Amino acid sequence: MRSLALGAAAAAGWPATLSAAWRAVRWSVVVPALQLAVYVCAAMSLMLFLERLYMALVIAGLWLLRRRRRKKCSRGAVADEGQQLDDLEAAADHCPMVLVQIPMFNEKQVYRLSIGAACGLSWPSDRLVIQVLDDSTDASIRELVEVECARWAGKGVRIRYENRSNRNGYKAGAMREGLKKPYAKECEFVAIFDADFQPDADFLRRTVPLLRRDPGVALVQARWRFVNADDCILTRIQEMSLNYHFAVEQEVGSACHGFFGFNGTAGVWRAAAMADAGGWKERTTVEDMDLAVRACLRGWRFVYAGDLAVRNELPSTFRAYRYQQHRWSCGPANLLRKVLPEIMRSDRVSTWKKVHLVYAFFFVRKVVAHLVTFLFYCVVIPACVLVQGDVRLPKYVAMYVPAVITLLNAACTPRSWHLLIFWILFENVMSMHRSKAAVIGLIEASRANEWVVTDKLGGSANNAAAAVAKKNKKKHQPARKRFCSREVHVLELLMGACLLYCAVYDMVFFGRDHFYIYLLLQSAAAFIVGFGYVGAFVPAS
Repeated sequence: MRSLALGAAAAAGWPATLSAAWRAVRWSVVVPALQLAVYVCAAMSLMLFLERLYMALVIAGLWLLRRRRRKKCSRGAVADEGQQLDDLEAAADHCPMVLVQIPMFNEKQVYRLSIGAACGLSWPSDRLVIQVLDDSTDASIRELVEVECARWAGKGVRIRYENRSNRNGYKAGAMREGLKKPYAKECEFVAIFDADFQPDADFLRRTVPLLRRDPGVALVQARWRFVNADDCILTRIQEMSLNYHFAVEQEVGSACHGFFGFNGTAGVWRAAAMADAGGWKERTTVEDMDLAVRACLRGWRFVYAGDLAVRNELPSTFRAYRYQQHRWSCGPANLLRKVLPEIMRSDRVSTWKKVHLVYAFFFVRKVVAHLVTFLFYCVVIPACVLVQGDVRLPKYVAMYVPAVITLLNAACTPRSWHLLIFWILFENVMSMHRSKAAVIGLIEASRANEWVVTDKLGGSANNAAAAVAKKNKKKHQPARKRFCSREVHVLELLMGACLLYCAVYDMVFFGRDHFYIYLLLQSAAAFIVGFGYVGAFVPAS
């Protein structure tokens, strides 16, 4: 009996022992680690805030400067500039040879758009060569593209169809091979358009003069104009983010440093600058940024033409967007790892420009921005809720700094301000994928060189859905009801479940700081994404 009593007493003492052990671990490990994480996130938030504030001040200064210049400029000066452009076009002997490269891969929905727009460029026909670099693996699509090129060639356009037997180097490999062609070597400038980009007829007339005017300029980059921004909430969100990128980041880089990341399309390069920088390399998935950084380190400067927009299509399905964001987040981090020694060794750029490249361009915008969003809003704040009162979480870190950063980002797209709350919540969900991709790039893990071409629907998801319906109708399918399920994303659902648990815990046991309001909204956003209700839904054909 005594042994049973002792056993019962020991069993009754286990909860107290576990509770004491947890308190010891909580105070010696969990709380200090969380407090350190809060301070690290606060430091990263301030870095991002100062970078955004600096760029906002520069944009304000540029706006005031240009306004003053516009007042001083007479109409005659503007007319003279336009006359110079007309003279450049009219005098074929003075027009440089321009090569237009259009890389594509199984672009059945959009190949006609890009080829037609390129062939319609206003430039002397004997000074322009269109080069279609088709890496398509689908023989039927290759045939369609080749027939389209032959159709334009029959109209007198100098267009060349190039197809490789392999995809070595992906886009970079295709363009590198294209530049080796004899007719390409005769060209002084190279314009690049992805398969869904449609430049206006005057594109070359507005970009080439900027390159000819200053021999030190290697690249003129135009901004993007989105033809399907109104397709769905996903495209509206992308429009907000990319408008800030072009209107602020690219503008500031051009004005203050003569450098910005080449967007891979809608730009014109000086062929000599490309050769001087070492040409296209496929060591990362951001071959465009790689080329831009190497050209910068050779002393070349870039010009951003913010008043010139090129029509293009945004990915309207969540799967396509997620793959694109993986490439855009992993590639720069991986490039930083590889190009850092080259930046440090360069003797053609100033120390200030090196600091801008390493700290602002790469570290803050390509690494810190992703990590602090995910770690702070999806990990640290929920964890602090579970140890309420024991971790100091400054309000300026949790509320004021993020609010200012968000308002600065959203200022470039006033028409979508009503989507601001969901935009913030969606960006927090996407930060999970971006952070993972950035870490993969930094440590060069297995997916560091993963290349998935972004699917295009030909301008509108509604048009694509209608095309699928028409195709199915032509096949005379039986009249039975078809159930099309949306794609489920497990990581987002797990994220939503964890945040919901933290919200309920805060609401039941604490709640004085009202973190549960944010956590409930964030978990709802994660569930919406997880169940596939963000982005256009195009039924399978």
